[in-house]
Amino acid sequence: MPKDRDAREERRERARAPRPIDAAQLQELALGYAARYATTAAKLRRYLLRKLGERVWTPAEAPDIDGLIARITGLGYVDDRAFAALKARDMGARGLGTRRVAGALAAAGVSRDDVAAALAPEDALPANPYASAIAFARRRRLGPFARETSDDPARQRRDLAAMARAGHDFDVARRVLTARDAAAAEALLGDD
Repeated sequence: MPKDRDAREERRERARAPRPIDAAQLQELALGYAARYATTAAKLRRYLLRKLGERVWTPAEAPDIDGLIARITGLGYVDDRAFAALKARDMGARGLGTRRVAGALAAAGVSRDDVAAALAPEDALPANPYASAIAFARRRRLGPFARETSDDPARQRRDLAAMARAGHDFDVARRVLTARDAAAAEALLGDD
């Protein structure tokens, strides 16, 4: 019996021991991650550093993560500007505001220049701020798009807070939420 226990403990210790990793395996991890996920250079860097923390680096020299990311970016597998444009268009279509989109892109490690470039084109976010606010309110059934209209101040505060978290300007959110019905909210699209 003790021999079985020793063998099991030895197998467990081997399973817990961090596996070694070299430059070729690190490159495979990076390419696999870039192929599977739309990512930025900063997110790829965080992923590779996490993997290096989980495993043991075997070569004597330190890993060249910057060089690896530069090669993968040079091959076009990672493109921060394209990621930012795609993410901005997707978030804008979901009705999220400019501030929320800019914050999400900054959190993903996109540079300020790339964020500005992603938010600049007409197709990224609607030019009229009411368009995305109305889309968000309709999708979340807030204000005039709610199933049941309510004059409850607590509900109005919750709706306004949801709009603020979505990145909409306070005045825009307030005007959308205080519209008397869906048609009045849609009429805000003509205002500029």
